[in-house]
Amino acid sequence: SELFGHEKGAFTGATAEKPGKFELAHQGTIFLDEIGEMDIRLQAKLLQVLQDEEFFRVGGKKSVRVDARVVCATNRDLEAEIRRASFREDLFYRLNVVTIRIPALRERREDIPPIFEHFVRKYRRKYNTPDEPLAPEVTRAIFEYDFAGNVRELENLVRRLVVLRDPEGVLRELKERTEAREMPAAVLGLPAQPPPPLSLPAPEVEELPLKEVSRRAAMLAERDAILAMLTKTAWNKRKAAARLQISYKALLYKIKECGIVDPRQLMSQPEKLVLP
Repeated sequence: SELFGHEKGAFTGATAEKPGKFELAHQGTIFLDEIGEMDIRLQAKLLQVLQDEEFFRVGGKKSVRVDARVVCATNRDLEAEIRRASFREDLFYRLNVVTIRIPALRERREDIPPIFEHFVRKYRRKYNTPDEPLAPEVTRAIFEYDFAGNVRELENLVRRLVVLRDPEGVLRELKERTEAREMPAAVLGLPAQPPPPLSLPAPEVEELPLKEVSRRAAMLAERDAILAMLTKTAWNKRKAAARLQISYKALLYKIKECGIVDPRQLMSQPEKLVLP
C-alpha cells in the first residue's frame, strides 16, 4: 500500500483512501533505495508496473496510470543475487538502463574532507553546539580511516563527535575499529569454521529407508546453506533469514535442528577442567 496506495476499507485501519508513492511521483521521479532487499513477490508487482505503466490500488477496482522516472540504489551485486534466485532477472534488465557506480568512500578519499565538513556544519546547527576547531590529529585520523559503512558511518561518527564533544573518545574508537578489522580470526581465537554438531554414530545407509536418507541429505544441504549465509552476514540472524527467504523463527529452529553453533558462543563458554 505504501508504493501503490489503497482504497478506503481495503483492510483494517484503512479509514480513507491513500495514494501510493508511484501515484505521487506521476510526471516526476521515484527513488527506490536498497532495491536488492525487495521481497521477490513485490519485485513481480514492480515489474508489472514498469511494463504496463499502470496498477491497481490495494482494494481498488480502477487502474491508475502513472508516468514516472524510476531511480534505484543498492549496495548488492544484483547479478550475483540473480544467480542465487533472490532477484528477478527480468526486473534487473528492465531497471538497468543507465548505471552509475559510486565507489566506496575509501576509494575516493578526496571526498571525505568536504563530506566531513558538511556533516559538521549540519549537526552543529541542529544541536546548537559551539563552532570549535578540531584538533589536527582528530581530522587526520578521520580522513585516513577506511569507512566500511561509507557515508552513513562517517555521518554517525561526526554526529557523535559534535554531540559528545569527546575527540579523544572518537580517536580511541577509530583505533579500536581499525585494529579489530586488521586482526585475523586466528588471533581472535575464533575457529575458521564452526565445528560440526556432535551426533551419535549413524546406522549404515543400507539399513535406512529411502525417505530417511533423503531427509538427512536435505538437512546436510540446508546446514551448509545456512552456515554459508550466517558467515556472509557476520552471524546476523535476521539478515540471514531475510536473504534465505525464511522467517526469523524458522531460521532459529533450523539452527537448532542442524546443530549449528555460533563460534562466538564457544569463545564465551568457560573451559571445563576434567579430572582423571
